[in-house]
Amino acid sequence: MTEAVDGFGDWDIDAFLWGHWHGDSAVGERRRERPANLGVVSRLARKRHLVVEEFVYLRGCTSRVAKVTSPSPSMFVNFWSPERFRSAYASLEHFLADVVAILRDEVAELARLGTTYIQIDAPHYAPETRAFYESQGWTLDQWLSRGI
Repeated sequence: MTEAVDGFGDWDIDAFLWGHWHGDSAVGERRRERPANLGVVSRLARKRHLVVEEFVYLRGCTSRVAKVTSPSPSMFVNFWSPERFRSAYASLEHFLADVVAILRDEVAELARLGTTYIQIDAPHYAPETRAFYESQGWTLDQWLSRGI
């Protein structure tokens, strides 16, 4: 979504990899801080569909049933910062409403084109991200019900 939609501001892969990561003995533990400059800087505006073009291409290359992966809306809470970006959205709810609208439109277009399976990927409900959401004023119950 960050490539297909304007409004997210500067970002890199750390936008999605911050937190405390637990690995096996070979990998170990990793901790990454949330990038300080991360945030939505203006109202979201789609430049293109997220994966529709890829699905159409894949459908033309195979007779097998393809699965399409879509990001979960919760991934984009990473970009919410009420201290820095209230000029773009008055609240987290307003921001997520636009994220969900873009994702719903994507799903509708994929269904129109014949997609059979759509996987909603990477919901963020782990304890560390839960603490971040709760610091934004959302209880776990609110977060889960809105995510669904």
